Amino acid sequence: MQDEYRAAFEQAYGFALAFHDSRGHRSPAATVSFDELWEALYVPTPDDGMAAPDVIKQLAAGVDAGLMGTAGPRFFAKVIGGSHPVGVAVDWMTSMWGQNSGSYLASPASAVTEQIAAAWLLDLLSLPTNCSIGFTTGATMASFVCLAAARGKVLGQAGWNADAEGLFGAPPVNVCVGNDAHAAIFAALRYLGLGHDRVLRIPTDDAGRMEVAALSSALASCYGPLIVIAQAGQINTGAFDPFDEIADIVHRYGGWLHVDGAFGLWARACPTLMHLTAGIEKADSWATDGHKWLQTPYDCGYAIVRDADAHRHAMAYEASYLPAAGGECREPFHYVPELSRRARGFATWALIRALGRSGIADMIEQHCLLARRMAERLTSEAGVEILNQVELNQFVVQFGTGEPPERRDQLTRATIERIQIAGTCYVAGATWHDRLVMRFSVISWATTEEDIDRSADSIVAAWRQVNTGIALC
Repeated sequence: MQDEYRAAFEQAYGFALAFHDSRGHRSPAATVSFDELWEALYVPTPDDGMAAPDVIKQLAAGVDAGLMGTAGPRFFAKVIGGSHPVGVAVDWMTSMWGQNSGSYLASPASAVTEQIAAAWLLDLLSLPTNCSIGFTTGATMASFVCLAAARGKVLGQAGWNADAEGLFGAPPVNVCVGNDAHAAIFAALRYLGLGHDRVLRIPTDDAGRMEVAALSSALASCYGPLIVIAQAGQINTGAFDPFDEIADIVHRYGGWLHVDGAFGLWARACPTLMHLTAGIEKADSWATDGHKWLQTPYDCGYAIVRDADAHRHAMAYEASYLPAAGGECREPFHYVPELSRRARGFATWALIRALGRSGIADMIEQHCLLARRMAERLTSEAGVEILNQVELNQFVVQFGTGEPPERRDQLTRATIERIQIAGTCYVAGATWHDRLVMRFSVISWATTEEDIDRSADSIVAAWRQVNTGIALC
């Protein structure tokens, strides 16, 4: 049996290396239909087992054509990191080690590594060193954790113990968000019982930045517990809210300021971009992802909270078999909802150790330069319009400049489809201020100038075909 398992590991290793070697020339989109995937993978519920190497072989062969190129260099449709090889290698070991990262006693190695990685993160992001960090699945759960701490704190200030009494009969919590906040924020609010429709939406400018005057006016008529959610890196434009002014206003009203910084918070790690985040350190909590700009494997997010006690009160729980608080090492289960979870600290530690402060800064800066390179190439083509200033790694595009709005939407949709068919790069559509757009994001460690230029050629060619009527009736 040991020989069989070793053979399975070796076979999986071979498939993984082959995939890694093919990143640069694989299709960035899946090339197989649902029916074909089902046919390749489905059998009636097995009565008997299969040899481990055969299981590995069957799965690898069955899913190959259905894998998206999110780990490749020309996937630009979403803000998705590229699973850096160092992080992947450590993730393999993490799976083999099989550590339950919930507590120090369950895995001293995991707990200590996570605590060191948390300190490194605060240093890299220039956030207060007394903040606590919970390692979550991603930014949605990071915001959930941060907002749970916020909910408990602001209700406590109003004399209500939400941990003991829940929300039945609690004072209403005023929640303000920018009108262009990410959907993940509304999901987190829904999970917390704060609702996604009862929030007060604050007007934003053309790039999605919260308007300070509108926030100030809205808060003038708000009474009671208050949470305001700002944004570092708008998902379409990469824009940053004016944190300095927002923080001053929120704290004047005794509120809690949370920042959704799923990818934009990483601008703090790049000296040439840090000015975009001015004042963000005044917030009370921040959510960001490791599997975006740090390039860790999935899943990895960070819930960062200034008030460690509020964080711990919102997340910690007790049982007779769990260790009591205290000791040199913090207990990881005090800062996230899960007790049994993946040891996310190992990959985070490894990526920061491998890239270092300078490597992380250089990568982020390079991605922003590549985004501008692509934008400049596209705007040199007649009929192509970039709808935002490219100040980070994100921008949105419409095709058909000068055409009526409905026609521009039609041309943009057809161009996206044509780009996807060509298969050089992968882009997708989104809605931005009632306009159908192509969203473009550069965030994979593997992307080079050559990838940008090849992709630009493909995008321009697709647009020219559409514009000349080849792809439209």
